[in-house]
This record gives sequence, structure tokens and C-alpha cells, in this order.
Amino acid sequence: MHVLSAGDNFVLPELFRDALRERVGSQTDLTFSEVTFPWPQVPFGPVGTVQEATGSIDEMIAAASGADIAVTQLAPFTKEVFDACPSLKFVGVSRGGPVNVDLEAATAAGVRVSFAPGRNAQAAAEFTIGLMLAAMRHISEADAELKRGTWRGDYYSHDSAGTELGGSTVGLVGYGAIGRIVARVLIAFGAEVITYDPYAMPADIESDGVGLVSLDELVQRSNVISLHARLTPETEHIINAERLRRMLPGTVIVNAARGGLLDYAPLPELLRSGHIGALALDVYDEEPPGPEWPLFDAPNVVLSPHLAGASQQTAERAASIIAGEAARFIAGEPLQHLANPDVLNH
Repeated sequence: MHVLSAGDNFVLPELFRDALRERVGSQTDLTFSEVTFPWPQVPFGPVGTVQEATGSIDEMIAAASGADIAVTQLAPFTKEVFDACPSLKFVGVSRGGPVNVDLEAATAAGVRVSFAPGRNAQAAAEFTIGLMLAAMRHISEADAELKRGTWRGDYYSHDSAGTELGGSTVGLVGYGAIGRIVARVLIAFGAEVITYDPYAMPADIESDGVGLVSLDELVQRSNVISLHARLTPETEHIINAERLRRMLPGTVIVNAARGGLLDYAPLPELLRSGHIGALALDVYDEEPPGPEWPLFDAPNVVLSPHLAGASQQTAERAASIIAGEAARFIAGEPLQHLANPDVLNH
């Protein structure tokens, strides 16, 4: 059985290869080929009919020719690839969702597609807490100004001093794997945590000591709002201009999930007026933002270039999850994270 390990400069091809060899052992005869795409040095984007992919369709057809199994993070798997590679029967995508795979085409070709939910949950949760603290306590601004030679002692004045997580009400929009870890840390800080998630189990939320509320109540009660929902047509701009204006004065907003969850257009004005107290972003409506992006000049903004999931452990965990799925496929066992269950009818 031949395996294509289509990696990049984050989830390296050898991480997939070594994890799969460890899972299947020496008794299974596997051969490997490898290709490395240039992400993250070269941004991902749409390729053909799929999103957030790297490399070209022609590159993938050449690399996947003769492969029975392909494991990847960002390689594009379009209808053209499946049509040109009839031996392919399993594609494992080491991400929270296989947006770089045309699932309809995969299903029609009889290819099972798996993904890796939760692979970056710990990294993204830790990064989210870091963004909160940076935004609430002037960490980024103070660091930048001190390096320029300015000692911002005025941040100790009452009107300019930061606020604490302890005693704050923090609203989490979405309560999946990342939100749940964030909630545990916040509760340890002494925050009151509330969440809006119509898909989460109320019993699980309540057992964590978190309050389950409507989105309107969350917006109106929270001192800090952190976004953790998946981007869908229903959640696009779930925090829109109307909800932004209904927030408590001085609310801190954190988005390390997806740029499309937040309407960015009203934010410069709301930050300058002080209605939004601070904004911390790791994701954007356009990535990277253009040089004239209005939030570059807005006050109390902390920015990072989509790094929340970027830990070495995330890459290793992602490869391990997908290796487990590939090993189950090889053994003829049910897949735990099958993205296209209709393929089982083929």
C-alpha cells in the first residue's frame, strides 16, 4: 500500500510518515512518497473549488499518482485530483475541518476523508488567554513603547490602568474543545464564565461551572467576549454592528477563531470612542490585512498573524490523529472522524 505524505513547513511530511509507521507497525507493508508545500512562508488560499489550500492541482495530481492513501494538512484535493488518481481511497486532513477537500467529489470517487478535530485546542486556548491578558493589561503597547525608549508610567494612573480577569464576566461565543479549555483557565483566574452555543450539551456546560445564556444576554453582560465558533453561513458576522453597540462600555473583544465571525467595519470608531475598550485579534476578514487597514491606526488593538494554533505539539498531535485514522482505514476498522459518511454507501 502506497502512502503520499503531503506536508508543509508546519506539519512536516516526516511527522505523518513516522506517526503512521508507529501506528501500523512493521508487519504492514507500506511505501511512502513525500512532497513539501511552502506554507506558511507562502499563504494558503482557494485552489480550484476548495479553500485554504496550498500547491496547485497539477502538483497534486503528479504527487498523488499511484497513492492509495494521502495524508496532508493543506494540499488541494479537487475533483480533478480524484479523477486523475483512481487508486486513491483515503485522504486524511490534519485540521479541524477538511476545507481543502472537495467532499462531494471524494464521495463520488469512493474516497474516505478524515480530519483531526481538537488538534490545536490546547495551543489556541493558551494563545487566547495570552491575547486577553495583553489587551487588558497594556502588555503589547508597554513593550513596544519601552523598546522605543518611552517609560509609560501613566499606565499606573487609575483612568489608564488595566483591568483584571478575576471578577470579570467573560462570554465565550462557542463552547467546543478550545472554549472549554479557555473556560477552565478563566475560572481558575476567578472570572465568571458564560457561553452561547446552541450545539453544546447543557449538562456538560453546567458541570464545568459555566453559565449557558442567549447570545443577547452574553453581549449585554460580558466584560470580555471571546469568539470560538466555527465559521458557517449562520455564524458569519455573528458579532455585528448592532451587537457591538449593545455591549457594555469598555468591553474587550478577542478573536482567535475565524475573521468572518466579527464585523470589523464599526470597530475603529467604537475603539476611538472607548465603547470597545480593547481588541485582540489573531484572525482577519482579509489575511493578511492590507496596508491601509483601518484598525492599524485604532487605539488599544493587539494583533498577531494567525498564530493561535502554532505550537510544535499541535503539528505532532495533528499528524498523530491522522495517522490513527489511516491505520484504522488500513485495518478495515471504522473511522472516528469521517467527514463524508455517505461514502460508505458506495
